Amino acid sequence: MSAQVPSNPEHTPAATLLTKDIANKLVELPLKCLDLEFPYKTGIVFTDSSLLTAPKNYHPAFYGCFDWHSSVHGHWMLVRPLLKSYPDLAKASVIRSKLAAHLSSENIKIEQQLFSSAENKSFERIYGWSWLLQLQNELLTWNDPLGKTMSQNLQPLASQFSIAYIQFLDKIMYPIRVGEHTNLAFGLCLAWDYAVTAKDEPLQKAIHNAAMRFYAADKNAPIQWEPGGYDFLSPSLEEADLMRRVMPQADYRKWLYAFLPGLFENKISILQVAQVKDRTDGKLVHLDGLNLSRTWCLEAIAEHGGKNQQAIQQLAHAHMEAGLKQVFSGSYAGEHWLASFAVYMLTIGKQP
Repeated sequence: MSAQVPSNPEHTPAATLLTKDIANKLVELPLKCLDLEFPYKTGIVFTDSSLLTAPKNYHPAFYGCFDWHSSVHGHWMLVRPLLKSYPDLAKASVIRSKLAAHLSSENIKIEQQLFSSAENKSFERIYGWSWLLQLQNELLTWNDPLGKTMSQNLQPLASQFSIAYIQFLDKIMYPIRVGEHTNLAFGLCLAWDYAVTAKDEPLQKAIHNAAMRFYAADKNAPIQWEPGGYDFLSPSLEEADLMRRVMPQADYRKWLYAFLPGLFENKISILQVAQVKDRTDGKLVHLDGLNLSRTWCLEAIAEHGGKNQQAIQQLAHAHMEAGLKQVFSGSYAGEHWLASFAVYMLTIGKQP
């Protein structure tokens, strides 16, 4: 992967780097595990003995790739390069066949049942919900008969999550500032993009209000405390990525300079590329994902970088290069999900 990165990177945003060759390589990773039932990590509450069965029986659409959310963004990843960039991928027919089989109306109805139970209404909140909405975001913009069918099939679950999100945001009293799955800002970024595409105004309003309530007064983010040992998201940078969506540009620029002053005061060294010693450890390998997610956040911030724009772009590229090198690590602990982060990084900002 790293050989595909240009040698003069500082003015080359990640979103311009997805070639067909890279896309053909990346899709191999989710294809390996889309139908792989085990190993599997479930997070459901067993309400009775009926759930003491293979995960495929209660997750017929999203049972592969180690856990529910990884399966969801594995599906998203297959759709993203297929419909956005290269409909003639080498395994396009295989991808289309698998997507059609997994995202059937019958399968989605079964998926809905679990999330409808009182005991599992918060299952995969926030991360899995948000990736499901991002998957639907891509399907809604796919001008293809298969895409239209799958978006119709998936919409009931997307609508279910939209309602659940609105209810949740009305109740939550404090933001969730962590570097893992429950990070609120990252989840709201994905949900916001879906809401815009789907013209889901109630969800947009709920996200906007929550973002302003939780983050609008924030200043001097303690980004020097990052990363945590298990992080694949930057709490500070993800917050900035959310606020650029919900604030007018002029207001956002003022907020950003107060929130992350170090990035605009020649203190770029406060962010170093994250290091991993053991890529077979499912938690420690998260930091490879952090390098990728920091990239897309930093590239957006660089647009407001002023005299420090080039330095921020170079910092983004250093993270991108480090992250891309490890997508094909050879260990399932990272390979079952890192390609999705790579594709998100390499396609963010591209138009359908």
